[in-house]
Amino acid sequence: MTISVVVPCFNEEESIPLFYREMERVRMKMGEKFEYIFINDGSSDGTLSVLRKLHVTDSSVHYLSFSRNFGKEAALYAGLERASGEFVTVMDVDLQDPPELLIEMKQKLEEQLNLDCVGTRRVTRDGEPPIRSFFARMFYKLINHISQVEMVDGARDFRLMRRPMVDAIMELSEYNRFSKGIFAWVGFE
Repeated sequence: MTISVVVPCFNEEESIPLFYREMERVRMKMGEKFEYIFINDGSSDGTLSVLRKLHVTDSSVHYLSFSRNFGKEAALYAGLERASGEFVTVMDVDLQDPPELLIEMKQKLEEQLNLDCVGTRRVTRDGEPPIRSFFARMFYKLINHISQVEMVDGARDFRLMRRPMVDAIMELSEYNRFSKGIFAWVGFE
């Protein structure tokens, strides 16, 4: 069974080796096969060089490189399009989300076959300016009020999805994407 790990990158040359090391540690614990898909979103540092070297040393590492910065949503879409695993995770390279959570997320999907996705959410906003926290909460309240889709306050991009959910997301023809909204909207549990 393969887990595709989709990782958008923008000027992350220093973070990538740390992220890869942590993920390999998690992969060994899980005993799963990983397919890494890094998306270089027009970085101006050595991100592309680091990805090329990593690809040479590990054939499970793949990368896409944009000619300029198109933004995280475009990078996520490109990574999901390339992912071939039975399970697909979306993660930030900066390790703000603990990779070890992937172990629990996979266990949850194995235990509850009716679930299509296990996601994460920010529980606290410590250290964040109060005005930003206020507007973030108001954003989720507004979206939930005006749409028929419930978005979880503090939802993060870090999630593990089954292949059918990823396929449904890729069927959407939206040009300007808001991934957290799409993840909630496609109708999977």
